[in-house]
Amino acid sequence: MGRSKVSVIGAGNVGATCAHWIVAKELADCVLVDILEGMPQGKALDLMESTPVVDSDCNVIGSNSYDATANSDVVIITSGIPRKPGMSRDDLLATNKKIMATVCNEVKKTSPNACVIVVANPLDAMCHVAFDTLGFPRERVMGMAGVLDTARYKAFIAMELGCSVEDVHGMVLGGHGDTMVPLPNHTSIGGIPLTELVSKERIDSIIERTAKGGAEIVALLKTGSAFYAPAAGAVAMAESIIKDKKRVLPCASLLNGQYGHKDLFIGVPCVLGKGGVEKVIELKLNDHEKGLLNNSANAVKELVEALKKN
Repeated sequence: MGRSKVSVIGAGNVGATCAHWIVAKELADCVLVDILEGMPQGKALDLMESTPVVDSDCNVIGSNSYDATANSDVVIITSGIPRKPGMSRDDLLATNKKIMATVCNEVKKTSPNACVIVVANPLDAMCHVAFDTLGFPRERVMGMAGVLDTARYKAFIAMELGCSVEDVHGMVLGGHGDTMVPLPNHTSIGGIPLTELVSKERIDSIIERTAKGGAEIVALLKTGSAFYAPAAGAVAMAESIIKDKKRVLPCASLLNGQYGHKDLFIGVPCVLGKGGVEKVIELKLNDHEKGLLNNSANAVKELVEALKKN
């Protein structure tokens, strides 16, 4: 048994930062793939040169071809174009659908046994494209959004209370963005319910900030979007799979009747192990939370319908 192997498709900010977290955790050998010549090779070499400093025995290579990715345990797909000013959601959808299908056709050939983590946007729709193109079992195709939304939610709660992020437990379900479903009733700090520590007014404003977390960073950066936290989220999922940790993480998973939905990728709590999504956990939701999750599901349905037209 050699070291595990993670391939990251797309060596932009999110992809390169995934490689950075992988090396920092000494998680696996890492292959960075991008269509731009020299760019993945340069970033990979730079990271490789950092390994003696951080004492991490990981090999990092950059490539413009998928040959180097052969037999990956996990493939993280970050490739796709960001939405530019004046671009409609449908334009973004059509372009990224093509990119995702091209990538997945290559992954299917080179790593037929991999677990695939989709990070490209619009996330829930891209999971459908990946699943349809790959033809892998549903357990091995998933999307990273819930880990990121949950991380933002927890970070804002810790900032509000001035407490350690380690003691904040909670989860955000549903689609990525405005239709996300935060669960304050299932959120605790060191075992104490959030609702006992923070007023409803402040909780509502934390939820609002979480939903707009990506937009807040885009507005500050002005050229580009978030990449440290999205990459950390994807690598947390990869780590749980590679180490068979069975962590319970919110992931976009293809539901099979859970929460009353079928054949739709929706963010729900999943047990991640070496088989991928080994179990979907069904939480008891109140009517308000159920309504929010159904609203989120409808937004995903609309995207999937739009995909068929493109």
